[in-house]
Amino acid sequence: MKKWKGSLLLAICLLAMASSMTVCAAGETILKGVSIDKLDVSGMTREEALAALESYEKNLGGQSIKLGIGDNVIEAKLSDLGVTFDNEDLVDEAIGVGHAGNIVKRYKDQKDLQHSGKTFPLSWQTNEDTVRTYVENNCTKYDKKAQNASLTRENGAFNFVAGTEGLELNVDSAVRTISDYLENSWTSDNTEVLNLEIQVTEPEGSAEELANIKDLLGSFTTSFSTSGSNRCKNVSSGASHINGTVLYPGEEFSAYETVSPFTEANGYAMAGSYLNGEVVDSMGGGICQVSTTLYNAVLRAELNVTERSPHSMTVHYVDLSEDAAIAGTYKDFKFVNSTEYPIYIEGYTTSDKKITFNIYGKETRDKNRTISFESQMVSETPATTILQEDAGQGIGYKAVSSKGSSGYVAELYKIVKVNGVETDRIKVNKSTYKGTNRVVTYGTAGDPTLSENLRAAIAAQDEALADANIAAAVPAQ
Repeated sequence: MKKWKGSLLLAICLLAMASSMTVCAAGETILKGVSIDKLDVSGMTREEALAALESYEKNLGGQSIKLGIGDNVIEAKLSDLGVTFDNEDLVDEAIGVGHAGNIVKRYKDQKDLQHSGKTFPLSWQTNEDTVRTYVENNCTKYDKKAQNASLTRENGAFNFVAGTEGLELNVDSAVRTISDYLENSWTSDNTEVLNLEIQVTEPEGSAEELANIKDLLGSFTTSFSTSGSNRCKNVSSGASHINGTVLYPGEEFSAYETVSPFTEANGYAMAGSYLNGEVVDSMGGGICQVSTTLYNAVLRAELNVTERSPHSMTVHYVDLSEDAAIAGTYKDFKFVNSTEYPIYIEGYTTSDKKITFNIYGKETRDKNRTISFESQMVSETPATTILQEDAGQGIGYKAVSSKGSSGYVAELYKIVKVNGVETDRIKVNKSTYKGTNRVVTYGTAGDPTLSENLRAAIAAQDEALADANIAAAVPAQ
């Protein structure tokens, strides 16, 4: 009898529970006490919870994490790091609490909610490419290049300047650290600083090593005495940018990178330079005399030249094939310190408008060995005369607007002598220079017959015939 009464009581209780559960499920709302991360979704329908979660995730994307880069701390937004959320299933799970499963499970879930609630943690992931882009654009700016030990030269004496350490962010490690932290450790209330791996780079050079710089390895001087004030300024600025450079064994020097940018702020002015075979004003005009003078000092120091280009036309301050042009990034003068010791480059201009470069290092060459350089012209192409008319000038008018210049092919040779006897003749380079046209203009206004004859001579590009037509026309006027 007691057993029968107990079974009846249990059935009644279960029936009551079932009635209660059915009412809750029919409402299709999330039960009270359910949260997703810190978002309370109690009483929401599936659509309402999805909308609320989307807004919540958007706000989370605007939150930041703190990144420690050496002594610097920056804040990076989650949205800038490519953090994405994939939590639509969480809403379904939230709705299922107290609604899904058998009667016993539903009852247990509801009781648990009443006592302690239930929170579903958000899950998110990062995009590695986006993190890498952020790190490269925002974190590497704090990198500090090591400053190698160097020298200054005053009153003919060298003074040692100690180097400083460099700091460089390990990009690969930073990407891994940030991604792992966000995907596995970060919470919306986390304010800790995430320190990224920094690598220390040691400077090159010591006082003992730089003490080897004491011998003059190569020197060269050119004159810019015919230059105007702006060109003089450019030559002087270029020399000062290069002056004091220390190159360690194996290091490459770029003239363009060292003297640029060509701006007023960097000490330059507008002056004449070559462009497509013509002389035009440009910012920094005359800088090629700087690179040319240095080129010749480098040749005499017998360092390894890795890039050199001739001018499009000849220059007046050195012989053929002794020049070295720089223009934009497509023409540069580069060389490598191919010795076993550091070298020092001294560059300066003087009041009598001369520029000099001296290259110092440790002399290891045979004292009985000497070198010299010789320019040899391979061929010359005389200037072409171009005849043209000016219908606004009368017959008899003749003007030479451009005298023209020859084009050349030339070679530069290094001559090696030991004890005064030539032992080697080495071709250093072969250079081609364009010529410019000689332009002659004739007036053709006047007698129609004479004009027609003169135009025919111009069309034939026959200067002698054109001159004869002028000679015949002048007495008749």
